Amino acid sequence: MDTSKLTAPMQNILDVLANFPDGASIAQIESVMAAHPATLRTLQRWLAELIELGLVRRDGKGRASRYLRVRVISVEVQEKIQAQDATSTAPHIALSVAGKEVAVHVGQPIMLRTPIGYNRQFLDTYRPNQTFYLNEALRADLFAHGRAVAANEPAGTYARQIAHRLLIDLSWNSSRLEGNTYSLLETERLLSVGQAAAGKDALEAQMILNHKEAIELLITSADEIGFNRYTVLNLHALLSDNLLTDPTASGRLRSIAVGIGKTTFVPLEGPQRIEECFDQVLATAASILDPFEQAFFVMVHLPYLQPFEDVNKRVSRLAANIPLIRKNLCPLSFVDVSQPLYVSAMLGIYEINRTELLRDLFAWAYKRSCARYSAFKQSISEPDPFRIRHRQLIADTVAEVVRGAFGKQQAIALIRQRAQEQLSQSERARFIEITEIQLMSLHEGSIARYRLRPSEYQAWRARWQ
Repeated sequence: MDTSKLTAPMQNILDVLANFPDGASIAQIESVMAAHPATLRTLQRWLAELIELGLVRRDGKGRASRYLRVRVISVEVQEKIQAQDATSTAPHIALSVAGKEVAVHVGQPIMLRTPIGYNRQFLDTYRPNQTFYLNEALRADLFAHGRAVAANEPAGTYARQIAHRLLIDLSWNSSRLEGNTYSLLETERLLSVGQAAAGKDALEAQMILNHKEAIELLITSADEIGFNRYTVLNLHALLSDNLLTDPTASGRLRSIAVGIGKTTFVPLEGPQRIEECFDQVLATAASILDPFEQAFFVMVHLPYLQPFEDVNKRVSRLAANIPLIRKNLCPLSFVDVSQPLYVSAMLGIYEINRTELLRDLFAWAYKRSCARYSAFKQSISEPDPFRIRHRQLIADTVAEVVRGAFGKQQAIALIRQRAQEQLSQSERARFIEITEIQLMSLHEGSIARYRLRPSEYQAWRARWQ
């Protein structure tokens, strides 16, 4: 495909179509082409030229015509995608071709990636309820998985029903994605009885406790929260409490320049411009009708703007739960999300404004959360290959904890010992997580799989609690 004939208006059309995965009508394209306004006849000519170049495809006829951007994948990129598939760190997530393209780009050495600043047009060209990062079929699929209680129940009903489990899971997983080294059991102990893990940095305990406070705000104030300054600024204040160099920056938009490690992206500068874009992000998010599109939009645009000195991604992950909690849909707790893949997805947003990798991860993670929480889930998850491979070791470890009537600290020590002795470095964290989950969800109706007697379970449970 010859792209040498591309003019600035034609590139603008391609940028607009990137926000319409299901295709856009000519009226939709015209409404967001503020940078290059044109007559209808001129716009039709540009589209015809893009179709001839093989960069755009037209579906339908007449007024029903929709224009879709065609991704150009070079042989080199195809080869890199194939090589990446063979060594993927998250083989259980089925990435789209577009998602793999993003992963290939951000997987290059940083010196080969172009330095880039904040692109205001990425936000400006988004039109609520016209632009969609998540196509209609995907949104419907996520809704089918996420329905939890009757539609007429008060906002936050479902989140309150699973509040204890959600507090632990979301606090742990969101903190883990920031590099926090607490285990799931250590997190549960910290949140339940206030006991910090021995040998851990106090900042890690503070991060987890801050998550608890912020999640409680979302649950207890479900009928009041929304995409407004009160909610988002207070989320930041709670999540950043006692973690910032300047304590007065907590809950305030930043007035200083910031940098992000391991990326070529340079965030927006200037307090007035940051505030203007922040208000635009909130207004746009508040106007979106679909709760999943809302959730995904803030996961893209809050971190991209970097409105706060730090803790931006944490704010976006909890803010993504606002429409889900309000609509009594299953919350998103980022269960099993790979930190390297999440970082790559965010780099794709920062450096090339590509949402596909984060979209793939978002959809997969949401279904994992539904499988964990919702009694009304529509499908059963595929068996976890890791659990199949290490089934006996997991079962033996759980049984040893119960038969020995171990408390939580003893259990943590044993699980880590087994991981250290019998598993490779790359498998230990996953083994620890799964075994801790099995212990935390153990009940009288599931002890037979571990060959445990009711008397052994009762003696252990008394000590465990």
